[in-house]
Amino acid sequence: MEFYFLGTGAGMPSKQRNVTSIALLHPKMTWLFDCGEATQHQILHSPIKPRKVNAIFITHLHGDHIFGLPGFISTRAALEGTTPLTIYGPPGIREWIEATLRVTGTYLRYTLRIIEVEDGHTYEQDGFLITARLLEHRFLAFGYRLEGPQERGALRVDALKALGVPSGPLYRRITQEETFEFDGTVYASSDFLEAPKSGVKLAVLGDTMPCEASVTLAHGVDVLVHEATFADREVEHAGRFGHSTARQAAEIARAAEAKTLLLTHVSARYVEQEDLLEQEAREVFPNSHLMHDHRVVPVKG
Repeated sequence: MEFYFLGTGAGMPSKQRNVTSIALLHPKMTWLFDCGEATQHQILHSPIKPRKVNAIFITHLHGDHIFGLPGFISTRAALEGTTPLTIYGPPGIREWIEATLRVTGTYLRYTLRIIEVEDGHTYEQDGFLITARLLEHRFLAFGYRLEGPQERGALRVDALKALGVPSGPLYRRITQEETFEFDGTVYASSDFLEAPKSGVKLAVLGDTMPCEASVTLAHGVDVLVHEATFADREVEHAGRFGHSTARQAAEIARAAEAKTLLLTHVSARYVEQEDLLEQEAREVFPNSHLMHDHRVVPVKG
């Protein structure tokens, strides 16, 4: 599993950064978080296939987070996308999408499901539990917590060898099935597996100033994706517009006891001094990383 950052800028596109969109790539699914203007074009320079995207999570309805959505929805159909697509987003997302498709005469050859999220509600998608929480922005905005399913423990090869089980196809079956038969005896597969591992935990937050909901969503996550629109010197400006500084994002990561912090949604004013944002975050939370367009980050539990 990995995050692929399609757009990492704030407000409007620049030559260095497109506006917000992040993909989560998994062998079984591809999700998008926000879909700003020109996300389709960014996808052309990535390994992402639009027809493989099966869920999109919109954090809020500001244009730099959604203006690429109608085009993506249409293109997905044109590129032989026939499997269902689910879009999660704030109240108003359904009205906007349906009106846009109707006015433009866009025909979809797949089922489009739109879910308007509510604060504190949990949803199931592809085996993951998704919790939405209302953040603090100057516009209705949500963050998402993703909790993957528990993973089966690693195979205890030493125990199998002690039993005389030869390596081969049976080993794979033991990791997938509840029981297995060897030499006329049926065994419980769990006796030959390590303890189950907790599923991966991730948090992707939309535009927000520091708030308790951010800490709640990010509690104990393996990866937190958080905006870092401004540097310390603009902290008052950030607050007036409902945004965070890189240092504030790091303070959220530290309070939540997250493992890794990925910084995105960077103002174009820092084109010549982007290292400053990462430096200020690392002074608080050392495992902080400033993202750039087309940056790929592996995700491990």
